[in-house]
Amino acid sequence: MTFPKPSAERLAASEEALRSLPGYTNHEPGEKEFAVLDPSTEERIATLKSLSPEEAIAEVAIADEAGRAWAKTTPRHRSDTLHNAYTLLIANKERLAFVISREMGKTFAEAQGEVQYAADYVRWYAEELLRPAGGYRENPVGGSTILTKRVPIGLSLLIAPWNFPMAMITRKIAPAIAAGCASVIKPAGLTPLTTLLTVELLVEAGVPKELMRVVTTTQSSAFSEAVLADPRVRKISFTGSTSVGSTLMGLAAKNIVKSSMELGGNAPLLVFDDADLERAVEGTMLAKLRNGGQSCVAANRIYVQEGIADAFVEALSEKMSQVVLGNSIAEGVGLGPAINRAAVNKFQHLVDDAVAHGAELRTGGRTPEGAGYFFEGTVLDRVPTEAEIANTEIFGPIAAISRFSTQEEVLQRANDTPFGLASYVFTENLDRALNVADALETGLVGINNGVPSNAAAPFGGMKQSGLGREGSHEGLEEYQEVRYYNIARREST
Repeated sequence: MTFPKPSAERLAASEEALRSLPGYTNHEPGEKEFAVLDPSTEERIATLKSLSPEEAIAEVAIADEAGRAWAKTTPRHRSDTLHNAYTLLIANKERLAFVISREMGKTFAEAQGEVQYAADYVRWYAEELLRPAGGYRENPVGGSTILTKRVPIGLSLLIAPWNFPMAMITRKIAPAIAAGCASVIKPAGLTPLTTLLTVELLVEAGVPKELMRVVTTTQSSAFSEAVLADPRVRKISFTGSTSVGSTLMGLAAKNIVKSSMELGGNAPLLVFDDADLERAVEGTMLAKLRNGGQSCVAANRIYVQEGIADAFVEALSEKMSQVVLGNSIAEGVGLGPAINRAAVNKFQHLVDDAVAHGAELRTGGRTPEGAGYFFEGTVLDRVPTEAEIANTEIFGPIAAISRFSTQEEVLQRANDTPFGLASYVFTENLDRALNVADALETGLVGINNGVPSNAAAPFGGMKQSGLGREGSHEGLEEYQEVRYYNIARREST
């Protein structure tokens, strides 16, 4: 298979973006270094230091001291700084997008979209931190007045995943800055470059560099154990797998560290007979192929009612077959590479297993030969419940479709999972849309909408998909403690 290749102009621009990174090097990694690869080519694009747990604790000390000073700044100062940061991030949209595409494999168009989405969190919290928080109330039995206020929780540990290397960082660091907190930031080892550039731009915008300490390391477990054992750390925000989140919660419990966990997903997407076919197909493509399917809210189990199923599968298969696979920064590409070879091997296994169990392969299903971690956009129809793909998070460009007859049946199947992050409903019946959304056991529901995430909305899951929320005012509260003052009063004469 021949892939579209990036133009000389785009390749040069992406190389320039990489070379502009703070402390950029690209040599064969030494003993305490690691390489960052381009998933489109499997070539090394940068070499970074792998910091030890002891070095991480030194960063904790720097951030803690800076945080104590930052907590005393005025809300207006923090707001103005974040507004400056938003402007600077948008001014560097192309530069950031090239780095995202090169290290993560997201198409350049999607990477530009991620920069805007990530910057939206910065702008949102620049505004949200100025809105009043706290209250005034009378003691119900008299004799005193109660005042409540929100204060910074303190030093925060922010651990981000590889799939949205900019948005998952700003979704954590923007509310931390807004609340008056310092942070120690650990980006994913697969995609650390975007974090380094984002933090550099935040510093340029006026955020003290001591307030945000980035730790790149290959010793993830030792890092987490050391940092969470430090009593100066009062908050952890983690996005990643449920198994790792559970381990981190255990470590956080020892020092009673407040935890926000955005964990695994197994999102059901329900298409009812009365859905608008074109709208449902387009929404499914967005919910399935955003970020190449490498998203915790990606449509994972697609349930289509029998009356519309044949037309839906035919239309979805046609659209999927037209998606152009290729180098992430090449023009016209709609699907870039997966993050690594292990992911591609997993996709091939899941497809082969599903077909072996009786699923119908409608399009795709192959791993092309050659360099790069590529897998075709794939549609599987009539996926049986015993197939492995029906019971695991795919995290890739495979649409696994099952059919259903009744609303009661599909709701039972949709909720039959320990996860509860996102779900999707496609129907033109308003009553059904709201009733089904209420019955789905997930933290967010897209109704006739394949991309429900928004900086102004509280993002998070139920059951084993996590704790806490990111975005909206709830996201700011994750970095705050509530205090109250009880002021005694007596009658004046």
